[in-house]
Amino acid sequence: MLEEILRRIREVQHFPDGPIPLHAPVFAGNEKKYVIDAIESTFVSSVGEYVTRFEEMLCSLTGARHAVACCNGTSALEMSLRLAGVRSGDVVLTQPLSFVATANAIVHAGAEPVFLDIERNTLGLSPSAVRDFLQAQCVRGQGVCRLADTGQRVAACVPMHSFGLPVRMDELLAICGEWNVPVVEDAAEALGSSYKGRYCGTMGQLGVLSFNGNKTVTTGGGGAILTNNDELATTAKHLTTTGKIPHPWEYRHDTVAWNFRLPNLNAALGCAQLEQIENFIETKRKRAAAYAEIFNGTGWEFVMEPEYCRSNYWLCAVLTNSVVEKKTFIEKANASGLGTRPAWEPLHTLPIYQNCRCGELSTTIDIASRLVNLPSGVVRNF
Repeated sequence: MLEEILRRIREVQHFPDGPIPLHAPVFAGNEKKYVIDAIESTFVSSVGEYVTRFEEMLCSLTGARHAVACCNGTSALEMSLRLAGVRSGDVVLTQPLSFVATANAIVHAGAEPVFLDIERNTLGLSPSAVRDFLQAQCVRGQGVCRLADTGQRVAACVPMHSFGLPVRMDELLAICGEWNVPVVEDAAEALGSSYKGRYCGTMGQLGVLSFNGNKTVTTGGGGAILTNNDELATTAKHLTTTGKIPHPWEYRHDTVAWNFRLPNLNAALGCAQLEQIENFIETKRKRAAAYAEIFNGTGWEFVMEPEYCRSNYWLCAVLTNSVVEKKTFIEKANASGLGTRPAWEPLHTLPIYQNCRCGELSTTIDIASRLVNLPSGVVRNF
């Protein structure tokens, strides 16, 4: 069975021979033209017309009122947490099935992550797990949510849309709203994914995107903050631009800030990529449907988008039946040139985070033990 699955996966890629990476960028549009234009303008750093154009294109695509382009997704998430009010000594609720940057950004903001379980059908933060934790271990008073035993403030909640699959945001927003906990969406993997018609990254107080080299749209390295709050957007742009007071030639700064803005050179690449995003997502969705057909009847489960959602299928995933099957599949696939990988090691198991507070994590442990990511780059000739 496994050999037949590998053969059909390669067939779906329209690539009969040679290595097929897990996810590689496709530059089939105006990328070279725009990058050369940015170089010739001499505005290659964080000042330039492509940065503004890129932010405007993100707003047009997602419906967000504001987009603030940053040098990477981690910096965008750290800044968003700070804008949401996260301070030293606070705790932030999140999920352990995520790339390490989610937890790192929380720590960079001075807080501690609290890891709560994911849902089986979304692979993202479980609203029920959040509700149960808040009811069992937290107290409310004077508009603030705190841990009952330590008194630490629960300053934010960070759901992550795993592999582009949207979290159940309505339930999560309602629960966090009852406990006065701001929601910051980690939509690093979910550009173009939507939940009940709303784009991922636009439903929380702030949302974060990533444009790393392996994302659906890449700027080489980059990220963005999305928000509908005018004041937060203004503050975000100011703090990510070293706190410089705008002036044609004077350098005056009114706060200790960060140099987190996206360079114009990277934004030029991103503008060309965004021009192609609907085609990118369409081909990824067609390939996901083909994968679902391959695994139908095999006893393994291809992970489909949740109800009421449209996923970008950034990384397609299949659930095997055991750790042994997962390991065998990954080893044989990579030996044959097919780039596959397991899910990330759950963050609560890493030495740097193993002492963090956790909820009951049975779903996380089960999913991580069986999940395999499949080759998921854009297929040009689908």
